[in-house]
Amino acid sequence: KWSFEELGSLSRKAANVLSGACGLQRGDRVIAVLPRVPEWWLLNVACMRAGIVLIPGTSQLTAKDISYRLQASKAKCIITSDTLAPAVESVLPGSQFLKSKLIVGQGSRDGWLNLKELL
Repeated sequence: KWSFEELGSLSRKAANVLSGACGLQRGDRVIAVLPRVPEWWLLNVACMRAGIVLIPGTSQLTAKDISYRLQASKAKCIITSDTLAPAVESVLPGSQFLKSKLIVGQGSRDGWLNLKELL
């Protein structure tokens, strides 16, 4: 649980992570494929602060669904949990616009930035 004050502070930090470490700018698109976790709300507010367009996706998306959304949206970043990362990784080679990959959770993966570490 976070208070509104904590959410405000964390969302400013998360907006800095998106624009700094992920290299996103106002108007860029981000796909979030996350289960029901508090970080989903944090990233929503952070994207609003940074002027980044958030495209939400449920954890029930198939690889084909994720691939279509990546190509259609020309998203520059994808955000997912450590448990969903393997499924997301399977479609990443075909995405030409993707610049960064952000993982939410305790785990780490090669080529992925970890949100908790960056905050």
